[in-house]
Amino acid sequence: MKELFKEIKSDLPASMVVFFVAVPLCLGIALASGAPLFSGIISGIIGGIIVGIASGSPLGVSGPAAGLAVIVLSAIATLGSWPTFLMSVVLAGIIQLILGYVRAGFIAYFFPSSVIKGMLAGIGLLIILKQIPHALGWDKDFEGDESFVQADGQTTFSEIVKAFDFLTPGAVLIAGLSLAILLLWDMVLSKKHKVFAMINGPLVVVVLGILMNYLFQNGVLAFNLAADQVVRIPVPQNASDFIGQFTLPNFSAITNPDVWTIAVVLAIVASIETLLCVEATDRLDPHKRVTPTNRELKAQGLGNVISGLVGGLPLTQVIVRSSANISFGGRTKMSAILHGVFLLISAITIAGVLNMIPLASLAAILLMVGYKLTKPELYQQMYKLGWEQFIPFIVTIVAILATDLLKGIAAGMLVGGFFALYHSYRNSYHLKDVITTEDGKQMHHLVLAEEVSFFNKASVVKALESIPNGSKVVIDCSKSKSIAYDVVELIKDFRSNAKTKNINVETIGFIEPS
Repeated sequence: MKELFKEIKSDLPASMVVFFVAVPLCLGIALASGAPLFSGIISGIIGGIIVGIASGSPLGVSGPAAGLAVIVLSAIATLGSWPTFLMSVVLAGIIQLILGYVRAGFIAYFFPSSVIKGMLAGIGLLIILKQIPHALGWDKDFEGDESFVQADGQTTFSEIVKAFDFLTPGAVLIAGLSLAILLLWDMVLSKKHKVFAMINGPLVVVVLGILMNYLFQNGVLAFNLAADQVVRIPVPQNASDFIGQFTLPNFSAITNPDVWTIAVVLAIVASIETLLCVEATDRLDPHKRVTPTNRELKAQGLGNVISGLVGGLPLTQVIVRSSANISFGGRTKMSAILHGVFLLISAITIAGVLNMIPLASLAAILLMVGYKLTKPELYQQMYKLGWEQFIPFIVTIVAILATDLLKGIAAGMLVGGFFALYHSYRNSYHLKDVITTEDGKQMHHLVLAEEVSFFNKASVVKALESIPNGSKVVIDCSKSKSIAYDVVELIKDFRSNAKTKNINVETIGFIEPS
């Protein structure tokens, strides 16, 4: 228990930022899914508390995902009722649990580094483009939308143009002041005094937004915000009203073939999104910790079983909330757990106060998150790595902006796979592990093959993870003509993390990534 609270000074403020970001995303995705609004909050609570506790991810945050919204909307229409759909969510969770126990998490190691970085940069650009209308006071598209063609009939770009025709001065004022505070806090104040590091800028922005909205409502300032320009969480009038928002699944629908078909689709898509997010979150982790992917599938499965049993949306690990957690100082999974606790408490007690938060305030916070994901330096770094890294990176970004997250990843994977297959055609590869004894101490001699592509990443991970604590390992790259950047980066991360396991690492012919 002490381990969970050891970084509470960093985790607590980060969890509050994630909480404020999660509220409109949970509601927006529920709205887009054609589900009860409170089902999004339920999913966020379970993703934070249940999945947070069960997961091995130190920084990942789980909750309802925009990538599942279209599937959910279609599934509810197909099945005819919300309780029947919840049965599919329960079954999807059971399938994910099975996937975790049969060790299907190894799939995560087959995503190329260039595609994962392209995914992060693409999501960053997408956040910025999607939040500009909210910052201007045009809130017709739901929070959390990731699709180019939107539910309101607009596209990502036409929505921005349209937003300028419906400018709301109050929203623009709030967004402008919020962005100025965030920039000042991040670039100046947090470096001046410890008190500014302890009090997170986004928390100040949210409080300022509530205060300004209050002044608008009471005529102190000559502006106003419409009902759709603030958070709209359901407000229970009493305990029975709150409990009534939970829904049991229709257990009799378990014999319906459509329920099983939808469950399989949900399990596959949710698992892929989770594994993608796990890889992306681990890349953003300053400490380069590695999430156990099989445990993550089990945690997500448990979360979906419980979410389906109490009336929540299906959930996955999600990159927007995870990156917000990292951007604003989260250190351990306690930040994810606490954000779920805050969602639960607020839904019971202060839903009315949350409904005072302008979406423009949250748009400013997300604009900062988006920028941190897609900084210009990242593009320069990927360009310097050569065309084999840069082209899949750019293709992934463009495809995400032009379609959606999963299609963008698929496009990047196809291009990345082309380069990998091209190398595999020219060169074969093998991975050899030789164990000897030196002065009574185990020494592992890992000899990399002549050609090591990112397809070998899972094998290298497995070999390195099998090295026992307190031993020595020699990673011999002297015979290798080509080592994929993913594997080079993996070796570098292993070497820096090996100190925590008292493993002595020696490399031969290893070229540091630039």
